[in-house]
Amino acid sequence: MTMKTMESVQRKYEELAAIDKKHFMHPTSSFKQQQEKGPGFIFTEGKGIYLKDVRGKQVIDALSSLWNVNIGHGREELAEAAAEQMKKLAFSSSFATNSHEPGIRLAEKVAEMTPGDLTMTFFTSGGSDANDTAFKTARYYWRLKGKPAKKKIISRQKSYHGVSVGASSATGLPAFRDFPSLAPDFYYVDSSIEALKELIEREGAETIAAFISEPVQGSGGVNLPPENYFKEIREICDQNDILFIADEVICGFGRTGKNFGIENFGTIPDMMVIAKGISSGYAPIGGMVISEPLRNELIELTEGVYMHGYTYSAHPMCCAVAIKNLEIIEEENLIKNVQNMGEELQKGFNWLAGRHEEIGNIRGIGLLGAFEILKDQETNTRFSEPVSVKVVEEALNHGLLARSIVYEGQDTLAFAPPFCINKEEVESIISIIDHSLTEVKKKGIQ
Repeated sequence: MTMKTMESVQRKYEELAAIDKKHFMHPTSSFKQQQEKGPGFIFTEGKGIYLKDVRGKQVIDALSSLWNVNIGHGREELAEAAAEQMKKLAFSSSFATNSHEPGIRLAEKVAEMTPGDLTMTFFTSGGSDANDTAFKTARYYWRLKGKPAKKKIISRQKSYHGVSVGASSATGLPAFRDFPSLAPDFYYVDSSIEALKELIEREGAETIAAFISEPVQGSGGVNLPPENYFKEIREICDQNDILFIADEVICGFGRTGKNFGIENFGTIPDMMVIAKGISSGYAPIGGMVISEPLRNELIELTEGVYMHGYTYSAHPMCCAVAIKNLEIIEEENLIKNVQNMGEELQKGFNWLAGRHEEIGNIRGIGLLGAFEILKDQETNTRFSEPVSVKVVEEALNHGLLARSIVYEGQDTLAFAPPFCINKEEVESIISIIDHSLTEVKKKGIQ
């Protein structure tokens, strides 16, 4: 890059950064940091596992952006699918039983992929509104059944279910609930069966509509469930007339090495929430999938109109993009690559642990993995300040965009790279983390 080109690039960055600070209100960001430092990156293009910003800096996207760019960046086939659909039918409403082929075909495809008797999908624009849809539908169902008192929703601590009012209220991370006037009737339990039983006993099963859980907690720290946890959850829900909702927003469509995360744990929910991986982030789309028995009862018991819907429910272009995305996952056997590269990622974590005594609590499934940084592994003692944040900052200097999770006193590094990653690229991630942690320790950690 010539000096003149570098000056031009810098001017463009400064121009965009100034506009950004003045006009762009960012999600899950620090207002003060944005105003003081401007945008961290201004990305302009992506290819495979890589992103490039306006200044020409290329980084590995080790979390698939927001756990969602599953097939990788820069797939022209999805752009072509979007353009083709928009030329034919950019938008039409699916209200009042109107329909279109992309929505119909995608609903059929989801039903083919989901486990058990999960067969009917209500489409949304993303995960938060899909979870809100599930909560509303669960409560609506119990009212139709003559049990209107069944309104309470139980979720797990360290869970993440989105940021709309209902989804925020279900999220088990207090930082996301630090807003006034959240929705009522949401309760939280730790990840023990005993805690759930005690809550049901205390509140009364006759007041509880549903239990919701991610098969593997994502934003809460990549936490796998205890052994046989979901089998016991299924039994408890059945015994107490409580609907079981699986939040598959992160885990769904191959992230764990199976179509859906819950398939790893030997049970089937009554409702499933999907988003992110259904389109690999190329178009905003999510959904609620319900079981055949639930579908049949809703049809039988509902008189009049199901008064719930979003303008962009089953948006034709989004559905077309999702269909093409799922085709690519199948045709390129990407879920098999998730299994293989997931093993390589775990090998890499173990290699790191052999070089850094601070690394512990290694965990993962498929291309969803994490480890913690600990001062003392025997006592599970952490350093006085989160080290993972410093490692992420250092890794940026070496071309890696990573994720630290510090909610609830954690000090975790989480990884969820695109499904198209190869062994050499996994090794690059591990090498950068190794070097970055080494540099952070040289500067001193306490």
